[in-house]
Amino acid sequence: MLSIRLKRIGKKHQAAYRVVVSERRHKMVGVHTEDLGWYNPGQDKGEFKIDRIKYWMSTGASISDTLHNLLLKRKLIEGKKIAKHKQPKIDPNAKAATAAKPAEAPVEAAKA
Repeated sequence: MLSIRLKRIGKKHQAAYRVVVSERRHKMVGVHTEDLGWYNPGQDKGEFKIDRIKYWMSTGASISDTLHNLLLKRKLIEGKKIAKHKQPKIDPNAKAATAAKPAEAPVEAAKA
């Protein structure tokens, strides 16, 4: 599955990003399918090939949450902002903790 996302470039403490289309499973280093623009958060400047971004979205490529919010901010696409920071984290111990609680309750009831 293809994904449109930001690829970090630049020096240490001077981040800049390229907007690229790449396979979702691939790491961000190395080969990407197409370069769709750039973004510099330090200067809040960027240039996007919006026609190519819309083309890739129409072919089924998903867009990252950060890039989606960035394009919304610049009014290049329409929709609602995705609250990335409010998404719950998956806890692997959550199932074990909920399974252990019902087993302890009858033991306390028996002592009373």
